[in-house]
Amino acid sequence: MRTLFLILIALFMFSVPCVHGQTQVSDADRQAITQTALDYVEGWYEGNPERMERALHPDLAKRVVFTDEKGRSRLDQMSAMGLVQGVKRGGGKDTPKEKQQKDITILDVFENAASVKAVMSGWIDYMHMAKVNGRWVIINVLWELKRPK
Repeated sequence: MRTLFLILIALFMFSVPCVHGQTQVSDADRQAITQTALDYVEGWYEGNPERMERALHPDLAKRVVFTDEKGRSRLDQMSAMGLVQGVKRGGGKDTPKEKQQKDITILDVFENAASVKAVMSGWIDYMHMAKVNGRWVIINVLWELKRPK
């Protein structure tokens, strides 16, 4: 019985975030992180390259793993410039307003780093953001297409 109790205490301790290493995230930073994600998402839907570019670090890497029908995977990558050019060509402007999904979830923030999930109509983006020169920008994106149900 004592062993079970100790195991439960250990599991509880490891499932609760450690307060010592974490920093408090200000409301201003949470709002700025959310706004950066919305500039990215809404910039895509609006076909607004200025909004998209504002959200991105110039060295952004946007990646996806595609797996073919034989099970072979390949990594495709897009740069900030490639993403902005895609928005200039229209981006997601053809997505009807009622189909535009823009669900933003801040997964974690520590100091000047954040992980954010953006659920859009056709895919899900996992973003890494950093506070660079006082402004939150997207550094990395790993994304996955939604499969038809």
